[in-house]
Amino acid sequence: MDRRRKKARQAFSILMAALLCSALPASAGAVEEPAGYRMENYRAPVPETLKGARVVTTQEAEALWRQKTAIFIDVMPDAPKPANLPKGTIWKDKERRDIPGSIWLANVGYGEINAETAAYFKAGIEAQIGSDKKRPILFYCMTDCWMSWNAAKRAVEWGFGGVLWYPPGSDGWEKTGLPLEKSRPWEAKK
Repeated sequence: MDRRRKKARQAFSILMAALLCSALPASAGAVEEPAGYRMENYRAPVPETLKGARVVTTQEAEALWRQKTAIFIDVMPDAPKPANLPKGTIWKDKERRDIPGSIWLANVGYGEINAETAAYFKAGIEAQIGSDKKRPILFYCMTDCWMSWNAAKRAVEWGFGGVLWYPPGSDGWEKTGLPLEKSRPWEAKK
């Protein structure tokens, strides 16, 4: 009798698992592209798409980089030295390594940015592309980082036509054996 019950339970479990799996959408687990910007939890799985931009793989990004046919923009945040540190406190800037030849526009990938940051962001892009709003611009940060998604979305909304988004970011780039170099955030010429 125990053997029959055990087999019946197994059959029931298999049937329930099959029913449950068939009820799930094909994209179960996929991250949907939000209508607005990501406002928090920036280090989390990202969508596979970005309306108005082209998503590129590492192989495509490498080809663009080698051919120098796109501007590479790193949007990784940078924590500035706090103004209220006690006298004598040693502050060491965090090292950022990005794709060689990139411009690092720090802190522009937050969901909400102030007017000063928006002006810095636009000035950084325009310093690289001039008046050619269709020039390819590749945005990246790190793997599973919404900062680059937000920045690329903002560039699309501002009317830049050659927006590319590279979700694997600098760590995905490095993982495939491609080089990185030390970087500092871009500063506008005064």
